[in-house]
Amino acid sequence: VQVVESGGGSVQPGDSLRLSCVVSGFTTDEYSIGWFRQAPGKERELVATIDADGRSDYADFVKGRFTISRDSAQRTVYLHMNNLKPEDTAVYYCNGRRSVTELYWGQGTQVTVSS
Repeated sequence: VQVVESGGGSVQPGDSLRLSCVVSGFTTDEYSIGWFRQAPGKERELVATIDADGRSDYADFVKGRFTISRDSAQRTVYLHMNNLKPEDTAVYYCNGRRSVTELYWGQGTQVTVSS
């Protein structure tokens, strides 16, 4: 089982990024996939999720700016991030979850928003 994030980088305020989460060993139709982030000195927080049925949910602080989507054939979940702000700077993590014991995390990808 693997969860691998990519797509992070350094951008300016107002820019966009697309993060990718590629999973192996399970499918995105069986597991809920979540994007989380952790800024230095802060707790890890939920950003967005997409469940096995394709229903999505977002944290209030990203509603209207971020969109989660998936390509089940590619076992990939995307996080489209628009109008990025400096406070979006964090390491972004992806996880796949089906139960308390079936939970897999990736290694994270850094997003830095700075002028």
